[in-house]
Amino acid sequence: MTRLRADAEAAARALLGAVLWHRTGEGIAAGRIVETEAYLGNDPACHASRGMTARNAAMFGPAGRAYIYFIYGMYHCFNVVTGPQGVGEAVLIRALEPLEGEALMRRRRRTEDSRQLCNGPAKLVLALGISREQNGADLGRGDLRLFAPEGYPGWDSQHPPKVKAGPRIGISAATDWPLRFYVAGNPFVSKA
Repeated sequence: MTRLRADAEAAARALLGAVLWHRTGEGIAAGRIVETEAYLGNDPACHASRGMTARNAAMFGPAGRAYIYFIYGMYHCFNVVTGPQGVGEAVLIRALEPLEGEALMRRRRRTEDSRQLCNGPAKLVLALGISREQNGADLGRGDLRLFAPEGYPGWDSQHPPKVKAGPRIGISAATDWPLRFYVAGNPFVSKA
């Protein structure tokens, strides 16, 4: 998706409706992005705010790559790198609406409730079978991809849904910055 070459805030809005698709040996799982959070280069809540490290190196570009990190000693989170080469910016994907491979997602997440499959950043990583090995992956090719909203059935680009903005979730710095974006009324948006 070429439109990812924008600042993280614009990209976070633009990614709503896009489809995150992953093919593994178990099959294909995909979902429409319904909730995001932007993390800017000058943002104290951003992993890149203190400079490049081994953990956050993928965040410094190029745009259109995966940035996957480990949190709480047990979960991974998936981000889309958005800044130009050398600028650490990314968009955290917070929630997906399941579109393909729902039975596989149910097995991976051990739940029958469709709304619980991908309604949080760690949940969607588990449901799609994404792993740390895909950190830095080019999301335009290979087994982990992003597709434009129009590239997958069920999206009306002429009448896109209403988008709401608010503060990000689960951070301790810049908590009042309205950089969380979500599709209003979508039942798959996380509540946390």
